[in-house]
Amino acid sequence: MIKLYRIGQIVPSSNTTMETEIPAVFRAREGILPERFTFHSSRMRMKKVVKEELEAMDRDSDRCAVELSDARVDVLGYACLVAIMSMGMGYHRVSEDRLHKCTVSNGAAAPVVTSAGALIDGLKRLGAKKVSVICPYMKPLTQLVVNYIENEGIEVKDFVALEIPDNLEVGRHDPKRLLDIYKKLDCGEIDVLVASACVQMPSLSVIDQLEKEVGIPVVSASVCTSYQMMKMLGCEARSTIGGTLLSGRY
Repeated sequence: MIKLYRIGQIVPSSNTTMETEIPAVFRAREGILPERFTFHSSRMRMKKVVKEELEAMDRDSDRCAVELSDARVDVLGYACLVAIMSMGMGYHRVSEDRLHKCTVSNGAAAPVVTSAGALIDGLKRLGAKKVSVICPYMKPLTQLVVNYIENEGIEVKDFVALEIPDNLEVGRHDPKRLLDIYKKLDCGEIDVLVASACVQMPSLSVIDQLEKEVGIPVVSASVCTSYQMMKMLGCEARSTIGGTLLSGRY
């Protein structure tokens, strides 16, 4: 019998990318492996990528976790990296534990993956000691992301802040632009390039091409989130797209 998994996604109300890129990774996986997946979302209000809205949105994530556990999902993914990282060092562990307890209290325990925690985990799985990062955020929020990654023991050699405050505009950013943007970064002696430290900024369609050009593993928040969801489900973490992390070697 083919196993069917339900994937819950806690999504900012203005996010238009998580519900396309993450399912795309899993659909590509379905072409080579037997498991099947359905996707179910609950949304938190957020329009501008500023600290005040991110904090209010994060408080709303508990409701989303309970709603999705009503559907008896097998794993929950929280889709806003900067909302987690702006709440303080190591906060992804606090969020994952709190949201898991929400599902337990609703009688439908499910593991929780945050895109922030997944990015850190993905970089460590690849053995990354030094990275360069592309962010769509304003510079102060980008610096919070850089500090958060470094607090987890990974050096950020260089970063680009695209300074796009409107979350809808982040979702409209052409991923092909990343093929030029990465050239502004110092990628010398880095282990991994983070092409998008944001699940809203599209990048999946160019991850494999970037890897060929840069010659090292390239990840994004959505690739890392997909990877960790597969791990949490006990599935082989592999797909035909999404670069080295999803090659099956990890």
